Amino acid sequence: MKTRILSRMAIASLFLLFLFSGCSSKKQVGLLMDSFAQERWAKDKQIFEKRIRELNGQLLFDTANGNPDRQFEQARKLLEAGVDVLVVVPVDQYQAAKIVKLAHKHGVPVISYDRLIRNCDLDLYISFDNMEVGRLQAEYLTRVCPKGKYAIISGPTSDHNSLMIKTGQLNVLGPYIDRGDIRVVFDKFVPRWDKDESYKLMKECLKQHPDINAVLVANDDLATGVVNALEEKNLAGKVWVSGQDADQIACERIMAGKQVMTVYKPIENIAISAADFAMKVAKESAVPSLNMSINNGMYMVPALLLQPSVVNKETIKLTIVPDSTGT
Repeated sequence: MKTRILSRMAIASLFLLFLFSGCSSKKQVGLLMDSFAQERWAKDKQIFEKRIRELNGQLLFDTANGNPDRQFEQARKLLEAGVDVLVVVPVDQYQAAKIVKLAHKHGVPVISYDRLIRNCDLDLYISFDNMEVGRLQAEYLTRVCPKGKYAIISGPTSDHNSLMIKTGQLNVLGPYIDRGDIRVVFDKFVPRWDKDESYKLMKECLKQHPDINAVLVANDDLATGVVNALEEKNLAGKVWVSGQDADQIACERIMAGKQVMTVYKPIENIAISAADFAMKVAKESAVPSLNMSINNGMYMVPALLLQPSVVNKETIKLTIVPDSTGT
């Protein structure tokens, strides 16, 4: 009788062991984000998390609300929790290098999402071609406004994308500037991605140059601040304004004639691609071979760069409306 009871206990123990080992075999993906201050980031997280679940993974998530030190501590907690791979939208392109170093001490690879982490042996970078974003913005504005006074309001220097976007813009503007057709009379970086900051800069610009003709604006959130400043001077719709992200409010401004274009980056493309790569890296503990690499100041980082596209009043219904992740 005792033998039979012991046998049953042994079988039950083995069953529980199998059950819990099956649970622990689910790969854990850590996702660290900067903040949800801009409309798009909630979409990124939602689509990314859904895809991880579809691939039988588990997501551990945190957001730093714009604080790089907090993001580092959040990374430490996720690594101690045993994540198999870490995906990071860095608050600061330089300070996030500490996260990569710490992750590698734990034997965990790091994927930089949308924004490049600089000066470290980063494992993988997934983003859109941000130089192309700037090129598309400047090409569009120079078509509608080939001569005149231009302002450039860029994102924060803590974000590598800001520099890439501006490089793309200047590559297009160069010949126009050399010919004297275009003068860049105002050129500033915001301290952070915040429409209140771009509003202050645009007010400063209008005080110095009330006859400004066009404003190259890094993204739609910053364009909100720019257009608000223009509206106060009854100039909204009279000054050409660019943007990026195809936020709903930007699309409404385009239809109203207050913003001439935005650059559309399908969030579903980057979020699903990042989730797929994260699960592959977590399972194989190795980064798949890619044909492209980006110099992050220390290392040629394997990279996947997705292509953006222009949205204006004529194309908005063809690009944004049919996309379930758009507006």
